[in-house]
Amino acid sequence: MTNFKIIQKKNIWLTISGVLFVVFLAAILVWGLKFGIDFTGGSLLEVTYQGSRPTVSQIEESLADLKLSSLIVQPVGDEDMLLRFQETTEESHQAILTKLTGLAKQENKDNSLVEQRFESVGPSIGQELKVKSLYAIFFVLVAILIYISYVFLKVSRPVASWKYGLTAIIAMFHDAIITVGVFAVLGHFYGVEINIAFVAAILTVLGYSVHDSIVVFDRIRENLPKSDLDFEGTVNLSLNQTLGRSINTSLTTLLVLTSIIIFGGASIRPFVLALAVGIFIGTYSSIFFAAPLLVIWERWKK
Repeated sequence: MTNFKIIQKKNIWLTISGVLFVVFLAAILVWGLKFGIDFTGGSLLEVTYQGSRPTVSQIEESLADLKLSSLIVQPVGDEDMLLRFQETTEESHQAILTKLTGLAKQENKDNSLVEQRFESVGPSIGQELKVKSLYAIFFVLVAILIYISYVFLKVSRPVASWKYGLTAIIAMFHDAIITVGVFAVLGHFYGVEINIAFVAAILTVLGYSVHDSIVVFDRIRENLPKSDLDFEGTVNLSLNQTLGRSINTSLTTLLVLTSIIIFGGASIRPFVLALAVGIFIGTYSSIFFAAPLLVIWERWKK
């Protein structure tokens, strides 16, 4: 079995976590997130050109007389075009399709246009989704805190059982802020938007994070009654026993997610990227952040 001195170097790991947390929290506060139409209201239209595809500027020029608000035209793959705009009426939808079809025929009479999807969200619905998303995250955190406190109820020495739950919550908050902060940076520099699928990704990241933490904490709970080491040594032993499992599980998941990011469609890429970032950070925090935090709490108690 490996015997890495993880806890003995806890100041290094906690410093890295602290720097990442502060940097990405600052990114969220300064730049904020670039919300998609799920939250702001508006429409999204994706079309496929069967034949030669017009350029972005050609599409913008053909739609200029419709005076669409906040129009964004984005190429997707080799044949698709993704259009975002504020108008949500069916009249605007049909007018845009007519213009795009005419542009396709103008380029080549054999060209055709196929509508892949059209999504429309009103501003009131977008605001409601924001509120419900925050409620969902809050109740998930409370439920996890109660569950972990109950599971570790019999492990009250040298660290109280509720501290295991609170440590897992702090680690999840750490993971969520860093993941959201990454998208604040991507939104500011690359225009990456978040939608309701991003909220699902964050909730999944929270679950994955607490799962990794529980694996480590559970091994600590098993080792405490039979270990001759002090609390710090027992925690370090438990980390070494679970290190291979945690890394292998996360690595196989990240390999799958990376292949989807590279070869998957543009519409699913932000969701998968959020999962990949969150799982990577969650694995780091369960080993190098949550466990050292327990040791620090035990020292403060002394």
